[in-house]
Amino acid sequence: MSKIHRVAIVGRPDTPELHAPLQRLLSVLSAHGVLARIDGSLASATNLQALTALQTIVPSAQIFDAVDAVIAMGGDGTLISLARRAAEHNVPIIGINQGRLGFLTDVAAKEIETALPKLLAGEFSEEQRPLLDVSLTRDSAKTRARDVQEHATAVNDVVLSRGSAGSMIEMLVSIDGKPAYRLRADGLILSTPTGSTAYSLSANGPIVHPAVPAILMVPVAPHALTNRPVVCPDTSEIHVEMLRGKDAGLHCDGQSHYMLDEGDAIRVTKSKLSARLLHPLGYDYYAMLRQKLAWNETADKFHADA
Repeated sequence: MSKIHRVAIVGRPDTPELHAPLQRLLSVLSAHGVLARIDGSLASATNLQALTALQTIVPSAQIFDAVDAVIAMGGDGTLISLARRAAEHNVPIIGINQGRLGFLTDVAAKEIETALPKLLAGEFSEEQRPLLDVSLTRDSAKTRARDVQEHATAVNDVVLSRGSAGSMIEMLVSIDGKPAYRLRADGLILSTPTGSTAYSLSANGPIVHPAVPAILMVPVAPHALTNRPVVCPDTSEIHVEMLRGKDAGLHCDGQSHYMLDEGDAIRVTKSKLSARLLHPLGYDYYAMLRQKLAWNETADKFHADA
């Protein structure tokens, strides 16, 4: 295991009460002689001052230059947004949880002084989480031009959903060129194992361990109750054609959004990129689920904790 000598620090500028944890983080990094590159928007939002010689404020576009790891301060949404960019630069991520559940951010803010030094010393386990590649091809008959394509990546999920009109959308779903089903529903979730504890879970999708090579296909409120979640191999190519639905949308990780029209086609495959997560030694996926989902808690204790 290698020690970490240079880190980047990224966080959501609008995260409340981030100044104090950020100052504590910088103190720990300075005490261990770690060089820190701080995202400029984060530094500005937290009114960061009194930097040491080891700390530099840089533009967001340069945050991944010459670093061993990037520290994400925030919730899962912050880490997911960062993970897509970090994957392109092959930089691993350490998550410090400033959010609520924190399925992906391992280090609680109160543990910065105790857990982070061990990670900096190389006491961590690395896990790679697959991403999804998404291609959207517009119907040329409607665009009055050549087929227009949009491309995106997703860490959690790709969601096709009904629009503000409120009516169901209708889709033709194929897997590896073979028809799967014609789906009328409020939407369809195509998820990585990472995303199985996100929107997919609330739509009655299964929890899938991150080591399972799979893509989840989870209908949202299907008209036919026989349209059930399907777990596909991660080598699958999933193709969805929009047959009917006004004001429908395509959403990647809930952060990239595209309007859909009838005749549009969506292709989803496993990406060649992976997000690299650094966990404290002893990280246990099932223990994390037990804690975050309050498994084995009595109703009285659950409400008392809440």
